[in-house]
Amino acid sequence: MANQTTYNNISLAGDINISYIAAGAATLPTLLLLHGFPSSSNQYRNLIPLLSPYYHILAPDFPGFGLTTVPSSYAYTFENLAATTAAFLAALGITSYAAYIFDYGAPVLFRLALRKPESVTAIVSQNGNAYVEGLGHPFWDIIEALWTPNATAAQRETVRDAYLNLAATKWQYTHGVPEKDLPRVDPAAWTLDYLENEGTKEKQDIQLDLFKSYGTNVEIYPQFQEYLRKSQVPLLAIWGKGDPIFVPPGAEAFKRDLPDAIVKFVDAGHFALETKVDEIAAELLEFLKKIKY
Repeated sequence: MANQTTYNNISLAGDINISYIAAGAATLPTLLLLHGFPSSSNQYRNLIPLLSPYYHILAPDFPGFGLTTVPSSYAYTFENLAATTAAFLAALGITSYAAYIFDYGAPVLFRLALRKPESVTAIVSQNGNAYVEGLGHPFWDIIEALWTPNATAAQRETVRDAYLNLAATKWQYTHGVPEKDLPRVDPAAWTLDYLENEGTKEKQDIQLDLFKSYGTNVEIYPQFQEYLRKSQVPLLAIWGKGDPIFVPPGAEAFKRDLPDAIVKFVDAGHFALETKVDEIAAELLEFLKKIKY
């Protein structure tokens, strides 16, 4: 029964309650799964059973997503998401881990690595970006407008109308997916994401705050890259090649700072696990076995 998946909560200081999925024996090496926008740990529902025989899996919901709760005073920035994730790991006594990063999970992980580089033993980046050339356009155009000091309320509403609705959430799941694979994408996934993380004005305001805060990640991309160069952490970049949000040049860019990085592509979109979970799991397990993790 050690491989069974469990759904858990842990209370942190500041009236923060983190919802997280755990699986695999706690005696196994830890593999941290960090989700993206607009999802939650639920995005890993099909991957976790493939990994839990070999690793101790932890998949938390970030504040603003899934079932994690925080006080109304919580400021939704990527620095705070990283600080909360660090507190989560500390509360569980996790001091060393490999990480699977996707979308928003990437800057959270890299911020953790800047704090404690020795804790991160390996990285699997699935459409998890650290380079400006990985930002897909035109998707980011209207979001980048929020990063300027003179961003207006009207520009914020433009982003709300464009991206924080059910149709746009479905688009994130289906764009770039080969037609033959579209029936494999579960409509319940994008529906849950919308209802859970975008379905009210209050939830949309949280997401808009994080869109604005993403600009602070781009500002410190050079620090992320310096961490990679100095640490030479083992890294597998395996990306959905049809992703319009974080595009293939972002995966290829890892080779600049990590000459030994492995870069592979699957014929999928942004949420590549929806259609290529078996292929990605096999590559991940081979990679971690090769580096003896």
